[in-house]
Amino acid sequence: MANKEIKRIAVFTSGGDAPGMNAAIRATVRNAINNDLHVYGIMRGYEGMINGDIRRLETKDVGNIIHRGGTVLKTARSMRFMTPEGRKQAYENLMFNDIDALVAIGGNGTFTGASVFMQEYPDIPILGVPGTIDNDLFGTDFSIGFDTAVNTAVQAVDKIRDTADSHNRLFFVEVMGRDSGYIALHTAIAGGAGGVLLPEEESSLDDLVKLLKRSAKRAKLFSIVIVAEGNHMGTVYDIARHVEEKIDIYDDIKVSVIGHLQRGGSPSSFDRVLASVLGFTAVDALLEGKSGCMIGIKNNNAHYTPFKDAINNSKTFNKSLLRMAHILAQ
Repeated sequence: MANKEIKRIAVFTSGGDAPGMNAAIRATVRNAINNDLHVYGIMRGYEGMINGDIRRLETKDVGNIIHRGGTVLKTARSMRFMTPEGRKQAYENLMFNDIDALVAIGGNGTFTGASVFMQEYPDIPILGVPGTIDNDLFGTDFSIGFDTAVNTAVQAVDKIRDTADSHNRLFFVEVMGRDSGYIALHTAIAGGAGGVLLPEEESSLDDLVKLLKRSAKRAKLFSIVIVAEGNHMGTVYDIARHVEEKIDIYDDIKVSVIGHLQRGGSPSSFDRVLASVLGFTAVDALLEGKSGCMIGIKNNNAHYTPFKDAINNSKTFNKSLLRMAHILAQ
């Protein structure tokens, strides 16, 4: 397809929210206006695209949002967009508003939808911006929201450490990560945890018990184990119950699930800068004729990954970082 002139672009957020999405929206809008483009916001992702909930955005509309968590454009998971009829309605609404190109901020599901949509309607270029706290997208070192989510989890662990130390307790702290252990691994290292359980590593209850007993031998009177929700040993409550049956080192064993606290809150400075760079560069990339890919950051440089690769390829897990985490936990 020959590159067409782009005069109007639309930006939307889809799937799970992530701190920093607003910074990406802001950068997209302001760079679009800087390039004399009309820019529109689609409310509630693909669902809003189907409903025709599309509105013009000006510079003032994205003022005072860079520090806010969540997304001012709202988000949703759209079952209707998974159907040809839903995508057809979305396309007709884009045509009605004379939208020439899209900036899609989200994760795997968002890019899957974009990829299918482009196959059916190739006349609308789409650039993807990685926004997910899981940091599991292939083609980028970091995704928007990850750094903030880790900081939130570490702050919680620091507080839990105080009570664990005071009461000679073992705490199992569950963090988000159904399919990815990035949050858990970074939280464990930064929080000085005594162990970490991840989806990427096969581990057993016996291994965990040995680790905790080894720590107790050096008079460590409390411990914190970080558990990714998608680990292979079961729910955090099952793990705590099994460990309690195996060892009597601690006065008490507690479970703390941080949950959706990790999704909210003001984005870190790192996430604000990352989101600004990605949103800004997405507009430049569209004007340069790029489409059908996710823009990420690799080795501090912009990196473009086709949607099919971002969706289907697995991000290489840093095994050396995991090895370090295990050694430091001893």
